[in-house]
Amino acid sequence: MAAKKQKKIIEFIWEGVNQQRVKAGGDLEAPTLAQARALLRQRGIRVTKIKRKAKPLFSNVKAIKPVDISFASRQMATMISAGIPIAQTLRAIGKGHENGSMEKLMLDLSRDVESGNALSVSLAKHPQHFNRLFTSLTEAGEESGKLDTMLDRVATYNEKLEAIKSKVKSAMMYPIIVLFISVIVSVLLLLFVIPQFEVLFQGVGADLPTLTRVIVDMSQWLQSRWYVFLAVVIVIVSVFMYTYKRSEKMQFAMDKLLIRLPGIGPVLKKSALARFSRTLAIIFSAGVPLVDGMKTVGASTGNRVYQKAVEDVRNDVSTGRSLENSMAATKVFPNMMLQMVSSGEESGELELMLDKVAEFYEREVDDAVDAMASIIEPVMIVFLGTIIGTMVLAMYMPIFKMASVF
Repeated sequence: MAAKKQKKIIEFIWEGVNQQRVKAGGDLEAPTLAQARALLRQRGIRVTKIKRKAKPLFSNVKAIKPVDISFASRQMATMISAGIPIAQTLRAIGKGHENGSMEKLMLDLSRDVESGNALSVSLAKHPQHFNRLFTSLTEAGEESGKLDTMLDRVATYNEKLEAIKSKVKSAMMYPIIVLFISVIVSVLLLLFVIPQFEVLFQGVGADLPTLTRVIVDMSQWLQSRWYVFLAVVIVIVSVFMYTYKRSEKMQFAMDKLLIRLPGIGPVLKKSALARFSRTLAIIFSAGVPLVDGMKTVGASTGNRVYQKAVEDVRNDVSTGRSLENSMAATKVFPNMMLQMVSSGEESGELELMLDKVAEFYEREVDDAVDAMASIIEPVMIVFLGTIIGTMVLAMYMPIFKMASVF
């Protein structure tokens, strides 16, 4: 079967002869110029000039971000609640969006809905932007007649999850940046500053202190074999990234290590628990079967240790075991959460209890990130100062030694 040709934007100038000669322009999508001419002839348009539309120098086509989907969900909820048809809603959102990719996505959805498909079916055709939870909740909203409410709830859910992700990323980025700067500064000192002191020490004729000798030897090695150092760094990073992307065991081990690290570990744990609770609550509110929804819950935690635990819970629940006992068997969920889940199962208000747990851990993440930021900053400054200070001290120790002799 021949590959489907990609549609291109074709611009044209047409001429009409109703009462008087009128010229105007326009554009349409077509695979080739010939097919564009045929389409225009079918519409009764006589074309005087036709060509492919040039691409703008600065395109407005950007990657679609989760925040774009959340905002579009909120817009859909508002417009649908006002009684505007779904296809018209999608078209209006697309036309009013600054991101060309988002505009195309919304217009594609609009055309699909106009062809007779349900919104949930249309969304399922774009899994890279609308996950299984999104489509399941949309389908539940269509069946219950509360599509606007569900879309609004999905938007709120996505916004809260993105807020947690943003806080965790900001907490991890600061030490990584400081560590990177520390390495760069150390290399620059060894390559350009230490050699200047080394010239001075050559005329002394006395034995250098051990610390100074070590720093000078490191500087000499790096000057003569900097390419070896660079190659080793590149190879280590490349091998690590290659292995990490292809080894599930390594990914699991890294996630397990991260949640055990002091400082960042508690933040990652609370973030995973908040996502778990929030996602499970919205699944219950939509009436999605627990066993079906647990796959989405696992993926939402952002940590493979909890993802595996959720898979174990899913297998236990499918055999008829209670949610609280299944979670307790994994030994990764805290007692407070287990007690809240148990109370929710007994009272029939599991959704409410999970919402409260999610709110609790979201506040805990906020507090932990703020506390960690206040601690990390002085720790990183001391760390960077220690590295630079050690090198400076090593260079001045021979000078101090000479001064004591004279």
